[in-house]
Amino acid sequence: MLKPLDKSTHSALWQALGLAWELGYTIAVPLVGLALLGRFADKWLNTGPWLFLTGVILSIAISSILVVKKTQSIMNAALAEDKIQKENKERINSTSK
Repeated sequence: MLKPLDKSTHSALWQALGLAWELGYTIAVPLVGLALLGRFADKWLNTGPWLFLTGVILSIAISSILVVKKTQSIMNAALAEDKIQKENKERINSTSK
């Protein structure tokens, strides 16, 4: 039988699912939007697959930049939290001596 998740595990699970959802949109929305825009522009201008491919390549670049920024913000938040925890431990250790 499955055991219920404790509160911290449950919270971490929802945070991970939220991050996965956000990253999915970060990748999918530019890809679909720019690919469709390139496809319609190709049909209108009769340029073949070139604007479509340009849209796909541009969307990959935009998505990559957005994923890197999101990763950096997550890492900075984690480092700041670790620093706060370390300072709190040091303060507790210094007051207990």
